This record gives sequence, structure tokens and C-alpha cells, in this order.
Amino acid sequence: MGGLTIGSLFSGVGGLDMAVEQFFNARPAWFVEFDPAPSKVLAHRWPGVPNFGDVTTVDWNAVPRVDILTGGFPCQDLSLAGRRAGMRPGTRSGLWADYLAAIAAIKPRMVVIENVRGLLSGAAESDSDLEPGAGSVGDGHDGPVLRALGRVLGDLAGIGYDTRRCGLRAADAGAPHGRFRVFVVAYPQDTDSAARGEWWGAAPGSAESGRARADTCGRGGVPIADAGGPAFGEQPRGAFEEETGTNAGDRLADHGGERPDSHGREAWGEFWPAINRWGSVLRRDAPAPTRPDGRDGRHRLNPELTEWMMGWPAGHVTAPEIGLSRAEQLKACGNGVVPQQAYLALCTLLGRPA
Repeated sequence: MGGLTIGSLFSGVGGLDMAVEQFFNARPAWFVEFDPAPSKVLAHRWPGVPNFGDVTTVDWNAVPRVDILTGGFPCQDLSLAGRRAGMRPGTRSGLWADYLAAIAAIKPRMVVIENVRGLLSGAAESDSDLEPGAGSVGDGHDGPVLRALGRVLGDLAGIGYDTRRCGLRAADAGAPHGRFRVFVVAYPQDTDSAARGEWWGAAPGSAESGRARADTCGRGGVPIADAGGPAFGEQPRGAFEEETGTNAGDRLADHGGERPDSHGREAWGEFWPAINRWGSVLRRDAPAPTRPDGRDGRHRLNPELTEWMMGWPAGHVTAPEIGLSRAEQLKACGNGVVPQQAYLALCTLLGRPA
């Protein structure tokens, strides 16, 4: 599988791509990210990999073919923190239509999608093949509302892709924050069991061919204390795992073990068990929570801490040579994906031990 390639849409700073790289032993062939700040991170971390910029202007028939498409399309109009405007044309979340067009044109062997909890409850607001006319399936007072996830799964089925989905928290992978996310994997409906074994590394067992299937993961389906979260184990090691991965699944459940730490128990107080647990997963102690770089030397939140909480390599967005402002660093962390969480979702959905 070493020759597998990834095409990344709505790439951000590559958190989801790091997990997909590790799981499939694949490499990025190209990115699609329009925001200048995260684009600097991509160029620094994956030098030489092209970035096609604005997803709405890409000719999908002209880009290099890839085996895997990844991406979390914008969540602003689905998030509980947003306007809940849905997936209408003209909304940021409506860019799902461009994601679908890419899948239909490229026909990848696997699609990996990530989004916020609002995907489960946000309304799709029509403009889907499942709603051919106003009032038919959700727009009228006499019909159920088509949710955003229903639209995504229905659209994928319409172009010949089966799906599996789950939701879990970053905390289920050991992180010291909740950050619930929905993950969807999609693959061509004619993918046979032999191909699945090649791709997924383990027989999926009770997979329901031809149907979108709800899978549980995290606390509902995988006993995290036993599985040890997304320990990379014997998977091929890349730069990401060398810096942040762990082979110590048994330590993930150890909430209280002391380790040498310049910002230890006393600095973190009641939060120490969660901080210590994540440090054990990453094998890297937490940076100082604040630093005195505010006006008149006032302490402010340290972006290096938010980067650490996201499970990214040290300096992934905060390295001075990348050139991001403090605000850009914090925004990148807020919009990003925890790779260990995504890796755990892939293990659960595709039947590989975590």
C-alpha cells in the first residue's frame, strides 16, 4: 500500500491528512486550501506538494488521480456556534456540493470525511436529489426535515458509494478536551471483500453491503481503556508518529503517574490528570499554559499549548519560520482535526484494532 496517494480538500493545516497518511501508509499528492495562513503550514510541512487553492475553481477532471480523498467541508452553517443556515448554495457548508463533484469526477477508492456534531442535527435545507421539489422531503410542513448527514449519505449513495459513520470525542483518544466530531468513510459499492481486506487490514465482519450503516465508536463501541486509544502500534512510522505517536496503549488509561514536568501537578491543579494522560499519549509534556507576551507583560494563552492539545507535532503551526501571527495560530488550532481522534475513528469504522 506504500504507493497510495491522497487528495485533500478543505485541508486546513493537515490534521486529518496526518491520520489518513498513517492509517493507509499513503502520501499527499495535492491539497485544496484557500486560506493563506494554513496554506503556509501545508507548504512548510509538505514541501513540493501542490495546493490548488479555491475548491470552487478546481477542474476535477484535470487534477492528478488519487486513491483517497479526505476533507472536512466547512462547518460554520452546521455548528451549534454558528447561524445554522444549513447547506444552501451560497453558504460555507454548501461547499459540500464541490466535495461531491470531486468524488464523482475522481472516483477514489476511499473517502474520509470529518465534521462537527451539527452534521447530525443541522438541516440540509433542500438542494439535494433526495428533495426533488419543495415540500417533498422536508421543506413542507407535512414532511420530515432532511438533516445534513442524511444529505451527505444520500448524495454519496447516489453516485455509487457505500458509507459507514461514527461520532466520538477527542477525549476518547486521550485528549484533554471533548471536541466531538462525526467521521464518515465512503467506498465504491462494488468494493469486494478481498479489496476491503487489502485496504482495511482486517475483515470488516458484519458490514452491510449497499447500505449506509451507523457504527458506534469511542465510548459506545470501543472500550478505550482496553484499546488504549489510537496507538499506532506496528503501523509504518512517518514523521508524525515519530514525534507524537505512541506504542504505549496501557499508559493511556494511567491518569496519575508522575513524570518529570516543568509545568506539573501544581501548575495544572484539578486539570492535571487530563494533562498527564495526554502527555503520556504524545510522549511530550505540555507547554506552559500562558506566556507573558500581552500588553505590559500580561499573560495570555500560549498557542503552543493549543497546538499540543490538538496532538500535533511541536511547532506544527507555531514554528517561527512558518510566519503565522498569534491569532492565526489559535484560529488554525480551533479549526483543526486531532489526528489521534481521526485515526481511532478509522480503526473503528474499518475494523482494525486501535
